[in-house]
Amino acid sequence: MMANRGAARTVARDAGVARNGRPATQTREARAPILDLAIYLDKQVRVKFAGGREVTGTLKGFDALLNLVLDDVEEKPTEDSNTQSRSLGLVVLRGTAIVVISPTNGMEEIANPFAQ
Repeated sequence: MMANRGAARTVARDAGVARNGRPATQTREARAPILDLAIYLDKQVRVKFAGGREVTGTLKGFDALLNLVLDDVEEKPTEDSNTQSRSLGLVVLRGTAIVVISPTNGMEEIANPFAQ
């Protein structure tokens, strides 16, 4: 009985019917991405991570999971550390760790109104 079910699926796929019941030639419409990073390619961006680290660099590439490739990266020291900023060069940033992506041009840091 199991062999019949598998044969039926093969026949349905060969007949042009996909597993979801749609004709195999029908494709889904491409949706516009929520965050279009293409406009920031080859521009300076600031990236903040879940652990509090922050880097600035030139955006060279990205994918759908928000993995980023940045060049000329400089890591900024966190507020609670007294270390110097350091140059990292070309890096790949994993999208699951990224919290904020923002362009460096046209933004300025403001004081936190909730800090005591």
